[in-house]
Amino acid sequence: MKTLAVIPARGGSKRIPGKNVRPFLGKPIISYPIRAALDAGIFDEVMVSTDDREVAEIAKSFGARVPFLRSRDSSDDYSNLTDVLREVVGKYEEEGKLFEMIALIYATAPLLTADRIREGFDLLRKGTHNAVLYVVRFGHPAQRAMIINSGRLSFLYPENAGSRSQDLQATYHDAGQLLWITRDAFLREKILPGSDAYAVELPAAEVQDIDTIEDWEMAEHKYRFLSTRNKQ
Repeated sequence: MKTLAVIPARGGSKRIPGKNVRPFLGKPIISYPIRAALDAGIFDEVMVSTDDREVAEIAKSFGARVPFLRSRDSSDDYSNLTDVLREVVGKYEEEGKLFEMIALIYATAPLLTADRIREGFDLLRKGTHNAVLYVVRFGHPAQRAMIINSGRLSFLYPENAGSRSQDLQATYHDAGQLLWITRDAFLREKILPGSDAYAVELPAAEVQDIDTIEDWEMAEHKYRFLSTRNKQ
């Protein structure tokens, strides 16, 4: 079965300007997931979906393909990853190219490795699940979350105020790295899956949301830590 890696990388970023191509330990951050996808050795094509010519040129310089620029409809502040993937699949199929297995890889996922990519591929290839989502456990039970109203704290779920953390079920969130999905499942559901996907749990050391400069610096620390650990 043919496989496609799609790396969405819009040009604009309000919180971290030029986020998708900003240097991460000396190289554009998008180069890391591109390299991981290429090193996985399982894709018939690794492409970047972008509306920005600078992003496109940098992506191509690191080995990805950019066969077309993203349309305006899938590049505004209201478009989502489902819109992006729908456009990409449609464009390829207009050219007669059909990919049965698709990996949606985040552009700002420098901690993602080729081994992790292959792990999801093997699970999807078995045919038991139509999608595989990479997740990480919340560091503290979400059932004991608090909110602030007018400076005052209160429990979001008051019924759990007296519960011990160890007695509450573990909860998880999207690791922001990778989603595998079959073409048929995506076209049938018309939306990226969440609750019906098979979960691959990642350790917290391999995951870092990058929304602020502090997040960015933490991701660099984690990358150095993982690189040193893997060499031992």
